[in-house]
Amino acid sequence: MTPDYTKVHRRFKLEGFHYNREDLMEVAYSFVKEGYPYQQQLGLFLLDWLDKKDYIKVKTSGSTGKPKTLKIKKQAMVNSAITTGDFFDLTPGKKVLNCLPSNFIAGKMMMVRAIILGLEVDMVVPSALPRIDYEKDYDFCAFTPMQLKNFAKYLKSIKTVIVGGGRVSSHIKELIKDKKPQVYETYGMTETVSHIAVRKLNNFTGDPSDKYFTTLPNVSISTDDRGCLIIDAPKLSKTKIVTNDLVEIYADNQFEWIGRIDNVINTGGVKVFPEKIEEQLQDKIPEQFFIHGIEDDTLGYKVVMVIEGKERTLDKTLFKTLEKFEVPKDIIFVRKFKETASGKIHRSKTIASILEA
Repeated sequence: MTPDYTKVHRRFKLEGFHYNREDLMEVAYSFVKEGYPYQQQLGLFLLDWLDKKDYIKVKTSGSTGKPKTLKIKKQAMVNSAITTGDFFDLTPGKKVLNCLPSNFIAGKMMMVRAIILGLEVDMVVPSALPRIDYEKDYDFCAFTPMQLKNFAKYLKSIKTVIVGGGRVSSHIKELIKDKKPQVYETYGMTETVSHIAVRKLNNFTGDPSDKYFTTLPNVSISTDDRGCLIIDAPKLSKTKIVTNDLVEIYADNQFEWIGRIDNVINTGGVKVFPEKIEEQLQDKIPEQFFIHGIEDDTLGYKVVMVIEGKERTLDKTLFKTLEKFEVPKDIIFVRKFKETASGKIHRSKTIASILEA
């Protein structure tokens, strides 16, 4: 029988203490009234989770469009927690670390998994390098790519790690390739109630499918006439979710992510994928950067590179691995990228500010 959202698992613990539903409400009130900012965020979420409504309101990050507020069914979040728990063997009593903010779906779902699956969760301040008790072992944790990069040397204390919310660079993959913990990149969005697919980032088996995303149970995938991913996950959403993510499907439950269709640049009649260029250059350029298209009288759109930092001259040999039409026509330096509320690069706003200037 599937647990429902009104229950708190009898094995659930927060910071080493067991709380039933009523006790957890008191803790939430206390966090909101007297806690640190990250605890206040957690308290507000817990109050939403424990109220009588069957949904919570969640904001999207805004990295791929205008931020939206969605109503997510609590039972869908429970179903997502169970699916993740089954996939990663998160049985009652296992210990998890939560270092993500509770005002976005990833942080909320870490707490829901603990409440529903009976996990023992420790909270730490969300930061680029989470400060934890390195003598304590954990079974499961979720990181952003920046957190994973900074935390790589301490991974031995965590059995399984998932990472999401941004691109995982080759440099990060190199840092974790020989680490014992299993590290997985996730694919998902607010609409899918956290992730619906994962792929390994280390401890590879040598199977070619290692590089593909594998869907979690009860998730079906297909593509539309644009080549974009369609997600059918009835336990998470009553309707199919049509994305703007270009993918290549290799099996019923496996796909390769190519890039966002809204980012594709048609330059001189040739389609160029910014994410593909960025992947090839990410270890050659130390600063944050992205590839974008800007209107051009001759080409329709020209490929430009936007770099965050002080202006300097780039060695043209950096681009020798690129195809002719992929090579940036212009390199633009900006002092600071525009960002979403969750800290992701806001490409379109950054470009708009450049054009205005």
